[in-house]
Amino acid sequence: MDEPDPHGVADPAQPYGILIVDDEEAIRESLELTLSDEYRVFTAANGRDGLAIFDAEDIALVIVDQNMPGLTGVEFLEKVIERDVRAIRMMLTGYADISSLARAVNTGRIYRYITKPWEPSELRINVKRALESYALSSENSALAGALAEANERLRAENRYLREEVERRYSFEGIIGDSPAMQRVFEIMKKVAETDATVLITGETGTGKELVARAIHYGGTRKEKRFLAQNCGALPDTLLESELFGHRRGAFTGANQDKKGLFEAADGGTIFLDEIGETEPGMQVRLLRVLQEGEIRPVGSSDTLNVDVRVLAATNRDLESRVQEDRFREDLFYRLRVVEIEVPPLRERRSDIPSLADHFLESANGRMKRSIKGFSNAAMDLLTAYVWRGNVRELENEIERVVVLAGDEQQVSVEMLSAPIRGGQPNPIPASASDAEIEDWNLNLSVDNMKRRMITQAISDTGSKTRAAERLGIPRQSLQKMMKRLGLTKEASAG
Repeated sequence: MDEPDPHGVADPAQPYGILIVDDEEAIRESLELTLSDEYRVFTAANGRDGLAIFDAEDIALVIVDQNMPGLTGVEFLEKVIERDVRAIRMMLTGYADISSLARAVNTGRIYRYITKPWEPSELRINVKRALESYALSSENSALAGALAEANERLRAENRYLREEVERRYSFEGIIGDSPAMQRVFEIMKKVAETDATVLITGETGTGKELVARAIHYGGTRKEKRFLAQNCGALPDTLLESELFGHRRGAFTGANQDKKGLFEAADGGTIFLDEIGETEPGMQVRLLRVLQEGEIRPVGSSDTLNVDVRVLAATNRDLESRVQEDRFREDLFYRLRVVEIEVPPLRERRSDIPSLADHFLESANGRMKRSIKGFSNAAMDLLTAYVWRGNVRELENEIERVVVLAGDEQQVSVEMLSAPIRGGQPNPIPASASDAEIEDWNLNLSVDNMKRRMITQAISDTGSKTRAAERLGIPRQSLQKMMKRLGLTKEASAG
């Protein structure tokens, strides 16, 4: 076990230690008599013995004679400074040797001189003030150490959080082994190495912002900020202030200057979601940023230069909006230097099991659950469902299942929401027409009705045999139908 540092932070419950070093015994005794009522006093007749005491004891204040055989007072104080710079240093002197005094001030860095003879009451006051200075120095040292430790901990946490963000929003953080997603990854990896403006298109809920973040954190700007703004969430005037900032007094309520997102993201990336919702005036201002790298805060006559990579996203058909004169053609082509189309979930059904497992694991962690996975029938229905809300809808469905799971250890068909339960486990082709999708939904409804009838019959009769009789079908047909519909709990009935 390490020995405690004798010169650490002073223990407030213990009197301060004072070391007196003087070759005259009478002076040592006099000083000890004056100070021993309030402090722990140690004495030494020479510098060598004084340093031994200093190393062994917790010394806050040193009083040393200017002239001693062996180590002089100044030389002794130099040794003290090497050991603990915080210890207060006072010197006894009986004459005014200017050169010795100058050396003591410059090298020994003394707190105060004590002239011989001294007044005991004045000495006590000087010692008290010196130790108050020591206490403050010790407290500041402790605070500085704590601050340094906190800063290092904060730096470590920041490194961890940055690494966690980079991991979470890396290409590996986007789940997708389907051919459609592999094509997306291929383009993402190429554009991440550049500063090219990218237009990310796709239906609501497909993960366009996730793609944008992965591009940012996979590129050279990852050490700088990634800021996102939904352009459809604010009216044009507020959006202008949010993106470009404003000056004090620019409008009612502008009580101080505000830095806009473009300025705040300087050196990094800004993600403009729902870019298709912007009005013509805003489109002009965005075009200027892309062309010139200049912004003008609201209420200012000055322009600011910014270095920001722009990633934009939309679930609209911008090309059609250009033809309808609802979106500027020049801005459209400036945004679409590279286009990444994120496929809807129905076009990447092979990714649904991996996505469902990922969302289940995430929800388990947040809600302290331990659901192990999905029954085959439940996964078949998840894979077959239309998912008009795409990945976001799937994530919400899994979260709902976990919230309502209770003590269940596996996700079964019965735990899925009504629109998903009871469907046939045959995926709809990506090319399916609206009529085919409606037919498939009709089959869902029919199977859902069958499930309710079977469940009610088994509940009323207490066995599958009597339930089959009530339903007018053979018991073997009932068992096959229950297996197809995923009625695992009811199958355990007699």
